[in-house]
Amino acid sequence: MNIRKAERNEANKIAPLLLLAMENIVYEFIGIKNADKATLFLEELICENTNQYSYENCWVVERNDEIVAVANIYDGAKLEELRTPVLEKINRQFNRDICPEDETKAGEIYIDCVSVRSDQQGAGIGSKLFQFLIDQYVIRENKTLGLLVDKDNPHAKRLYLKLGFETMEEMILAGKDMEHLQLKPSRINGY
Repeated sequence: MNIRKAERNEANKIAPLLLLAMENIVYEFIGIKNADKATLFLEELICENTNQYSYENCWVVERNDEIVAVANIYDGAKLEELRTPVLEKINRQFNRDICPEDETKAGEIYIDCVSVRSDQQGAGIGSKLFQFLIDQYVIRENKTLGLLVDKDNPHAKRLYLKLGFETMEEMILAGKDMEHLQLKPSRINGY
């Protein structure tokens, strides 16, 4: 298994994984429940630079020369800068003027989503990807990781708490009740 930065030409493999992780949110953003249109929308964003879902902000997991998982992650301080091109694309392509809640903020590296291909789930790939992100950002770069977990997903929350994340606050994103969790370097380094 190999974890590496994504490449632009892998958008068609990354988009279905991102959609798997955030299907309802993407449908809410574009205003229609259509997997093909949502996947194409994500592919276009992945291919572009400087937006939330750009390949620049993705790590991929390869297993047997196939991409089996992805993590979309970026600096929370750049949310507005990275979100603006996404909202502009939604407005142009789907004639929707939306203003979603801020899901992150300065002071954390935000894990927007992590997704493991359905046929690869249960093999520990997601846990290894999280361990990689913790090592990369919290241990090596001494940065705080943040993420949102759906209140209807206690299994995921248990995993995050086991990894050392702590609940910071409750919030709503795209009409869903969420909890904002963070993993700070002090939790790992013990100071």
